[in-house]
Parts: sequence; structure tokens; C-alpha cells
Amino acid sequence: MSLHFNPRDITWLAFNERVLQEAMDENVPLHLRIRFLGIFSNNLDEFFRVRVAGLKRAMDFKEKVIAESFYQPPSKILQKINDIVMRQQQNFDKTWKKIQGEMAEHKVFIKTSKNLTAKQKEFVRTYFDEVVESNVIPILLHENTPMPYMRDKSLYLGVAMRKKDWQYSSNYAIIEIPSRFVGRFVLLPTDDPEEKDVMLLEDVITFNLPHIFSYFGYDEFAANAFKVTKDAELDLDNDIRIQFCRKN
Repeated sequence: MSLHFNPRDITWLAFNERVLQEAMDENVPLHLRIRFLGIFSNNLDEFFRVRVAGLKRAMDFKEKVIAESFYQPPSKILQKINDIVMRQQQNFDKTWKKIQGEMAEHKVFIKTSKNLTAKQKEFVRTYFDEVVESNVIPILLHENTPMPYMRDKSLYLGVAMRKKDWQYSSNYAIIEIPSRFVGRFVLLPTDDPEEKDVMLLEDVITFNLPHIFSYFGYDEFAANAFKVTKDAELDLDNDIRIQFCRKN
């Protein structure tokens, strides 16, 4: 039977790739292509929360019983999923880079902490002090301290800090990005009234890391945003439970 059917999880990834193809299609209006990228990303988050988590739990059952329900061993399906998702993510990154180039043609720019004008730097400092800082709680990480609880679907900033003349390795911290309270995007001032400069909230926080950790005297920072996607803890499908009971 496995020769005639694809596991439904692989088929679902094919559907999500179709969403990505819409984002890659230059005939689709630019604002819709950006939206398709968002839909693709949200779909993938939910896929890992439910389907991938379910496959990992299924590996605890007897291989023969589960293979009959999924048409293939879960471990084999998970390997296929990993290969497909890695390829799709590469296409996603290429598409987003291309879209940003097209946005620039319309004078819409995504700014980072490294390419701000002097006027924008002052704005970002003030915006952080007045709007963001009260919602930012840095958590320092230590090898002897348990990893702090991180909420599902929340966005975090992982920070590495060190001193230039320090012979020791870097220290690390986590900051939850308060996009639920502040909003994810910040519109920056520009000298050109037709130009729109947009900055992500995580980049606003990254720019202000020397201020956030000023008490510790660090002078080198590196930061990357990441999202936590947890197991949805949904029950395995009824057909799996039924077959498992029959076999046992």
C-alpha cells in the first residue's frame, strides 16, 4: 500500500508549497505576495505543533502498527519532512530577499540596527525609552540555572554579550519581544516624504542592547530572533488508536 499512497503529512507540505509558489509569482501583486509568505510561515508553525509532534509521539508505538496507519514508518516520514522543509525554507528566504528588492523600488525599506541615519538612531533611542523599555525583561542565562519558561508562539531575542578585552567566553541572555503590546513594526522618520522606512521591533531592541545591559559593561553584542513552537499535545488519530487496540 505504501507504494500507492503518500503520507498525508507529505501531501500537506505540498499544499503549503503551493502557497509559497504564490509568493514567488511575480504576476501576483506585491502586497499579496508578502501576505502569502506570512500564511506559509504560520501554516508551517501549526504543522510542527500538531503533525510533526504527533509523528514523534507515534514513534513510541509499535513500528508495524503505526506503519499501517501512516503507510510508512514515522521516522522515515520525519526525515522526508525535514528534507522538504529545508528546501522550502531556502526558497522562502530567496523570495523574501527578492520581495525586499521590489519594495525598495517603491521606496519602502526594511531597516536594521546597522543602517540607520543619525536622525533615525535618535528616534529609535527615544521610542525604546518611551514605548518599549517598560515591556522588556532581559533574562540572563547561566549553566547552573534552569532554562526559563518560554511561551508557545512567542518571539524571543537570543543575545550573546562580551567585553573586547575579556578572555572568557560570551555570556547569554533572552529577551521576549513584546510585539503583543507594542506592535511588530515601527515606522521611522525620513527626509524623503515619499520614502517609507520600517524597522522590526526586534531590531529596535537589538539597537538598544548597549543601553539595556549598560550596568554590566559589555561592549560587543550579537543577537538573533527566534520563535518557540511547542507540541500542541493533541491526541493521536482515532484510526491509530483503533488499530493499536486490535493488534494488542
